[in-house]
Amino acid sequence: MSETKVFLLPDLGEGLTEAELVNWLVAVGDEIRVDQPIAEVETAKSMVEVPSPYAGTVAVLHGKPGETLDVGKPLISVTPIGVPQVPAVKPEETELGDAAVEPSGTTAEAEAEVYREEEKAGSGNVLIGYGTPGGSGTARRTRPRKLSLVEPEAAESGATDTAQDDSRALAEKAVDDLLLLRSRVPGKLGAVISPLVRRMAKEHGVDLGAVQGTGDSGIIMRKDVEAVITKPPVAVEAPSEPEPAQRRGAYADSRTGLGIVSRTPMRGVRKAVAANMARSRSEIPEATVWVDVDATALVELRAGLKKGGEHAPGLLAFIARFVVAGLKKYPELNTRIETTGDGAQEIVAFEGINLGFAAQTDRGLVVPSVRAAEKLTARELDTEIRRLTDVARQGKATPSELGSGTFTLNNYGVFGVDGSAAIINHPEVAILGVGRIIDKPWVVDGELAVRKVTELTLTFDHRVCDGGTAGGFLRFVADAIENPGSVLADI
Repeated sequence: MSETKVFLLPDLGEGLTEAELVNWLVAVGDEIRVDQPIAEVETAKSMVEVPSPYAGTVAVLHGKPGETLDVGKPLISVTPIGVPQVPAVKPEETELGDAAVEPSGTTAEAEAEVYREEEKAGSGNVLIGYGTPGGSGTARRTRPRKLSLVEPEAAESGATDTAQDDSRALAEKAVDDLLLLRSRVPGKLGAVISPLVRRMAKEHGVDLGAVQGTGDSGIIMRKDVEAVITKPPVAVEAPSEPEPAQRRGAYADSRTGLGIVSRTPMRGVRKAVAANMARSRSEIPEATVWVDVDATALVELRAGLKKGGEHAPGLLAFIARFVVAGLKKYPELNTRIETTGDGAQEIVAFEGINLGFAAQTDRGLVVPSVRAAEKLTARELDTEIRRLTDVARQGKATPSELGSGTFTLNNYGVFGVDGSAAIINHPEVAILGVGRIIDKPWVVDGELAVRKVTELTLTFDHRVCDGGTAGGFLRFVADAIENPGSVLADI
């Protein structure tokens, strides 16, 4: 009975059901210890390193970078030290041992033999099923090694068209395998290509010999081939008369007739955001209220703190302090609606406030949250907002930091816009948006003046409160911005 231990991809927090494998941190044949990071995966929340609960020798890596793995499915197999290893080979990964051999002395046979000898030496940087450092096993063949591209007996006896098709298929296979062998990076072992990548390259006419691999030891990854496929064609002189996309040989959209230049899978953070926003719009009967606010006093207060040499929190931290105070006064907006087992709905209230704020990152829009924000001063809020923004942009925020908010603050003014009817961050019940602060004409004591003005927009779930509550909260925050001293006694 095998003693190999199989580690299943665990739930990485917040009930996530899948994760994208970004990068392996170990290779088949490596000896690992307990809690050693073995892989980087990107969940719908963040990028995390997965540690191994077992010590031993890596036997199988169940997946390739770029694949989406389901929680509860095998991630890695580990054989305890001292237990003989039996190489695990997946059927779709046995094509290396199936290379068609041309008549004795041909280039394909010679290169294949050289390749096999190199793999026996053990490179440490090979794909699953293609050999490991010091490994004695070889990939299982599913077809005979010696294959003739032409069968004389069949030709003499009037073979059927099926036999001829088989011969052509074998010929194509020989060309494919020869291309595989020649696409390795010179001077580096194990820089081979998975069958999936080879098939993708063949279907799109990509010359693998001209592709620069970005994986370990120059392995050509799926993303490398996709980059070549989606690369815009070199501009050429336009024909005298426009030609349909179909005539030019481009992939054409059936509805518009336009050529399709790329297809980008919805995955990771983008996939999670899309699902969350769609659910919010389909489940929440939202309403929006807004108000223009004179922020001159707040801007002047911050400028005064900076001039006096004190640490001045950012304007977002000040507004966050006002929002927390407003949620204490109007707790209906700091709730969540849950459906019970019998289909009834309940409004769930919390004893604290986890204030989320929207942060734009290279991976998409994420919402880290300041936990127990009601206990923090404006300066402490500023410190935590800056810290969370930094870890979110590095992709290092934890699931609890990204999925525990009870109310969201969205500063879209940084994008140079004044207002937005934001979508509520499900399962929360409200989101407050802040527009840019700009000079506008404003009436002060009956006189026209130029003031620093911003727009606040509150989108709320009409199931938890009515317009009176929403308007009261929005007016409270607006008044605090216009008279910051009334709320900021603790800064």
